[in-house]
Amino acid sequence: MVNVNKLKGKIVECEMTVSDLASIVGIDKATLYRKLNGNGESFTIKEADIISKKLRLTVEEVNAIFFSQYVA
Repeated sequence: MVNVNKLKGKIVECEMTVSDLASIVGIDKATLYRKLNGNGESFTIKEADIISKKLRLTVEEVNAIFFSQYVA
């Protein structure tokens, strides 16, 4: 599951909205909200890659956001 709070924090830091990010990733904003809330598919590797590049995430941030349940 995605660490939604950290991801939303990075979105705000980059002065973007969830709608902006959805457009960049190429998905509907409703789909992005469902992925954030865990009510549907999880993020694909391609989507996570696009998000990490656009938000300028470090490797540690990518791990903390997208792989939080797997990485100790």
